[in-house]
Amino acid sequence: MIRYIRRAAAFCLLLLVALLLNAARVQVLDADELDDNPANRRTTIARYDQPRGNILVGGRPVTGSKDTGEQLAWERTYRDGPLYAPVTGYASQTYGTTLLENAEDDVLAGTDPMLAPLPFWNEITRGRQPGGNVVTTIREAVQRAAYQGLDGRRGAVAAIEPTSGRILALVSTPSYDPGLLSGTGTAVTDAWRELNAADSQPMLNRAIRQTYPPGSAFKIVTAAAALDAEVVTDPDAPTDTPVPYVLPGTTTTLPNESRGCEEASLADAIRVSCNTVMAHLGVEVGLEGMVEAAGRFGFNDTGLRIPSGVAKSNFDTEMSDDQLALSSIGQFDTTATPLQMAMVASAVANGGELMAPHLVERTTTHGGSTVRTTGARTYHRAMNPMTAVRLRQMMIDVVRDGTGTNAAIDGVTVGGKTGTAQHGVDNSGTPYAWFISWAQAPDSGRPAVAVAVVVEDAAADRADISGGGSAAPIARSVMEAALGD
Repeated sequence: MIRYIRRAAAFCLLLLVALLLNAARVQVLDADELDDNPANRRTTIARYDQPRGNILVGGRPVTGSKDTGEQLAWERTYRDGPLYAPVTGYASQTYGTTLLENAEDDVLAGTDPMLAPLPFWNEITRGRQPGGNVVTTIREAVQRAAYQGLDGRRGAVAAIEPTSGRILALVSTPSYDPGLLSGTGTAVTDAWRELNAADSQPMLNRAIRQTYPPGSAFKIVTAAAALDAEVVTDPDAPTDTPVPYVLPGTTTTLPNESRGCEEASLADAIRVSCNTVMAHLGVEVGLEGMVEAAGRFGFNDTGLRIPSGVAKSNFDTEMSDDQLALSSIGQFDTTATPLQMAMVASAVANGGELMAPHLVERTTTHGGSTVRTTGARTYHRAMNPMTAVRLRQMMIDVVRDGTGTNAAIDGVTVGGKTGTAQHGVDNSGTPYAWFISWAQAPDSGRPAVAVAVVVEDAAADRADISGGGSAAPIARSVMEAALGD
């Protein structure tokens, strides 16, 4: 009898060990797989059982949370949603997260290990902390000036503090209210369908996710390449550019929209925006030199994050000379985001040193203690310091008595460059009016802001003039806000 009792006890012990091993497998080895299983509602329910942390602009939250009383309890809300949508993105119980809501999701949702009171606390307890906050670099007055300047037209504005890389404004219009997508139900799915079907693409972040042909605004990059390569040693000396200029290897002549471009100096070519001079200089620099110069400004970088991902701005690495000539004046396959072109202006304003653009100043716990800080760091040395000095003066001349006079601000040093990019078959598409600029207060030794504006402008039918007429006034308003804020 005792023998049978022992056998039964041993069998029960074996079953107990098996149960413990299976529990360990489920709780440890298979935990992540089960958490990620779409059929597992516990993770989703837990995600929304507490308020989400906030995104802050100027110390004030532009996001919030409300208790819906539903199973997915806490729903995201937004203050001035359309104004800040290109910064915040959306946090939707139905469609997930985008932009800062996505890039800083661990902090906002309270799952970042750095929010825990002790190292590895969240991993041990499989818990989470109250949602932390994300403090942005955006300045409300600058953001609002850009948004109001675009006035609902298709376009975008990016503004950067040149000495630090802090992004002061990031605007894309037409915009949308992210709060429409926050919850669940037919209202959310209807809003999603309507927003995605809209011809104006309101959910497209044109400031960082859309690339445009930069047109004549790109001539600043070409000028930097020519000066750094010493293809041009005296910006005020005549060049050997003939008019008409025939694209290399073809019988096609390149037109100018401005007068006085025959053998014009580099300085005059920038001031009145001569296509022929800049195309010729790009060919003289050569493909390798132009690719290298464009790369120092950020072109062809597929890994740029602010921390949201930024679309790659393109400068082709394989081209014939005629294609290189067109690319050097911002045509052919050359494309850029507005943020990229703000980086071009920023590098000139900051003496050739391009700082890494960033949108997050710091992240904090729910109580306000700093978790991480984003410090200023150099992205690239975009050009030699002397090249930057010369380009600063050329951009000042553009605003003083060139194509960018609409950007002038009394008592303030302003440099700029206009551009109009034709596109589509036989240039049939709506032209893009560009203006890139920077401003420096008279009592300051440092530039305050660098700006890029692009407007999809049906009136932009002449190179540079519409850039000065459509985009430059917006840039001026943004610069004034940055100087006065």
